[in-house]
Amino acid sequence: MSKLKGKVAVVTGGARDIGRAVSLKLAKEGAKVVVNYFDNEDQGRETVKMIEAEGGEAIAVYADATNLDDINNLVAKTKEAFGNEVDILVNVAGGLFARKTIDQIDEKFYNLVMDVNFKSAVFVTQAFVSSMKEGGAIINFASQAGRDGGGPGASLYAASKGAVSTFTRGLAKELGPKGIRVNALNPGMIATKFHDDFTKDVVREKVASSTPLRREGKACEVADLVAYLASEESSFITGNNIDINGGLAFS
Repeated sequence: MSKLKGKVAVVTGGARDIGRAVSLKLAKEGAKVVVNYFDNEDQGRETVKMIEAEGGEAIAVYADATNLDDINNLVAKTKEAFGNEVDILVNVAGGLFARKTIDQIDEKFYNLVMDVNFKSAVFVTQAFVSSMKEGGAIINFASQAGRDGGGPGASLYAASKGAVSTFTRGLAKELGPKGIRVNALNPGMIATKFHDDFTKDVVREKVASSTPLRREGKACEVADLVAYLASEESSFITGNNIDINGGLAFS
């Protein structure tokens, strides 16, 4: 398959879990991939090796997606490796960090959650959008939590992802006349380290048993949807927040 042949894709948080699956899938479809990593260089380089082992092209670039200087360096490294035009931007970078009730949230934690989940999407997009031409695609990562408020102690995370959803809708209107599409994904319970760290096994089992498909989702299934939204197969889809949750919640 090569529906993205010749395209250049940037994936923030692209070195592990869903981000890695997205990087691998886009490369499999023919894209040249910039794998952004933050806290684990080994994971970034391993993802690149996995892509190269399948005959794809990729580079790993460190960047704190909340830091404007790092973002500008990410742009510079992308242009140095693959030229001035970027076709696909996938804003995966994000995190829950901890479950905290309203009385436990302080300013430092607020800034961390909002910066990583929302500020990163805004300013990475701002930095790359001038490099995107007609036919470009931006895929943001929101969350089912942004729709339903999330689980216990996740109200701030849910709010940050709700902001991503609204940003996606507004940006789709802004960039549509330029031929650039903007969509977001709302993943539900996907089997990743995110839930290994922050969701108890009993809760995961309960959610899976309540899901019509009776299981958690897989990172590769999310990546398949990203590839679709990045391709011309979805050329008339923009401004959407698309649920991928096994039927647990419907739009």
